[in-house]
Amino acid sequence: MNIVRKDVDAINTTIGIQVSKSDYAEKVEKQLKEYRKKANIPGFRPGMVPLGLIKKMYGKAILAEEINKIISDSLMNYIKENDLNILGEPLPNETDQKPINFDTDEEFEFLFDLALAPEFEINLNKKDKIKYYDIIVNDEMVDNQIKSYTSRFGKYETVDTVEEKDMLKGELIELNTNKTPKTDGIRVEDAVMAADRMTKAQKELFVNAKKGDTIIFNPQKAFNNEVEISSLMKISKEEAKELKSNFSFTIQNITRYVESAIDQSLFDKVLGEGKVTTKAEFRAKVAEGIKESYVSDSEYKFALDAKEVILKKMKDVEFPEAFLKRWVLSTNDNLTPETLDKEFPIMLDDLKWYLVKNKLSKQYECKVEKDDINAYAKKIAKMQFAQYGMNNVPDDILENYAQESLKKEDAVKNMIERIIEEKVLDKVKESIKLETKEISYQDFNKMFEEK
Repeated sequence: MNIVRKDVDAINTTIGIQVSKSDYAEKVEKQLKEYRKKANIPGFRPGMVPLGLIKKMYGKAILAEEINKIISDSLMNYIKENDLNILGEPLPNETDQKPINFDTDEEFEFLFDLALAPEFEINLNKKDKIKYYDIIVNDEMVDNQIKSYTSRFGKYETVDTVEEKDMLKGELIELNTNKTPKTDGIRVEDAVMAADRMTKAQKELFVNAKKGDTIIFNPQKAFNNEVEISSLMKISKEEAKELKSNFSFTIQNITRYVESAIDQSLFDKVLGEGKVTTKAEFRAKVAEGIKESYVSDSEYKFALDAKEVILKKMKDVEFPEAFLKRWVLSTNDNLTPETLDKEFPIMLDDLKWYLVKNKLSKQYECKVEKDDINAYAKKIAKMQFAQYGMNNVPDDILENYAQESLKKEDAVKNMIERIIEEKVLDKVKESIKLETKEISYQDFNKMFEEK
C-alpha cells in the first residue's frame, strides 16, 4: 500500500491511497471461507459448497467490502498520524479519480479531497474594547417578583361573600319563563363556576352575594361559549349551543385564593428557614436573585459582541468554502444549494468561532476538571428549579439531579463545550478593555429587537 498527499493549496489537499493485491488477498480469502461455512445453498450440505461457487456469488461484494475497510482505516490513520486538522470529513475526489472495476482490477487507487483548517493568530489587547451590559434591578422588578411569590405561596380559603375572582359551588336548576323549576329540566348538584370567567353583566349578579343566596342568571349570556356551558351543565356542545333558559344557582360554598402575607412564613418558603427576618432583608435577597438571573443575559450579550470583535480579526483568513459547501450538501439530503448559499455565512462564522475557541483555550491553557463539570451540572439544576420558583432547593437534591444528568454522555460533552467557552470568554475579558455599562432591562432587550 502507498499513500500520497498532494496539496492543492494551504487549505485543500488530496490524499491518494494505492492498494495492491497483497494488501487485501488474504483478508478476502478468509472472508470467502467464512461465507462458505455459513452458506445455505440448495443441493449442498452446510460447509460443503465449492469455494469457486462462493467466490462467483459473493466474491465481488466481499472484495469491495474488504477494500473499503482498508481504505477507511488507512485514511483515518494517516490523518491521525500526520496530525491533520481537517474540516468536515474526507470526500471522494470528483476530478482525477479513475473508474474502479472490481471485476477485472487487482490494483486500485482511491483519491480523497480533504479541507484543512487554516493557520491563524488571534491577538487581543487593551485596544480592543467590548461593552459589558450590567442590567439594573429596580424597585418595580422586586415588587413584581414578590407579588409572584405571594401569589405562588397563597392558599384557598372558604369565605361568606362573593368577589370577582372567587370559585362558586352550588346547585344549578333550569327554570321556566315564570322562574319556577322546569319539569325534566337540567339540574346539576355540586356545580362549580368561576366568577371571573363570566361576562361583566352576569358576573355582577353574583358579586356581593352570600352563601345560601339563590341567583337567577342566563348561562348563555354569562359564558357565550358552548364548551364552557356543556362542561358546567354536563350536556353536549350541540345542546349547550341551543340552551336559552335562565337558571337558578344556589350558592353552597365560596372559595377564594388568598395571597400569602409578606411575613416570616413567606421569607422561609422562598429563601429557606431563618435566612432573612425583615422585609428589608427579604427585598435585598429578592433583588440579589433577580440580579443573578440577569447575569446569564449579560454574559450572552458579551459573548455575541466578543465573537463579533474576534471574527473581524479573521476577515482575511481564507477558508475552503467550495469544499465545505460540497461536504454540507453531501450530508444533508434535504438541503438545496440555494438554501445553503443563504445559510452558509452563518455556518462559516460558527465554524470560525469553533476554531477560535479551541485555539484560545490552548493559548490561555483552559482546562476542564471534574469539579468544573460537577459544578456546572449543579448550576444547570439550580437554574431549572428556579424557573419554577424553587430558590432554596437543598444541596443534596441539586447534587442528585446533577449526577443524573452526568450519566448522559451527550449532556457531558455539551457541558464541557460550554465550560470551555465560559473559561475562554473570562480570559478574553482580562485581555481586552472591558467597558461596563449599566442598562435597564427594557433597553437591554431593545438591542436584540433592533437586530
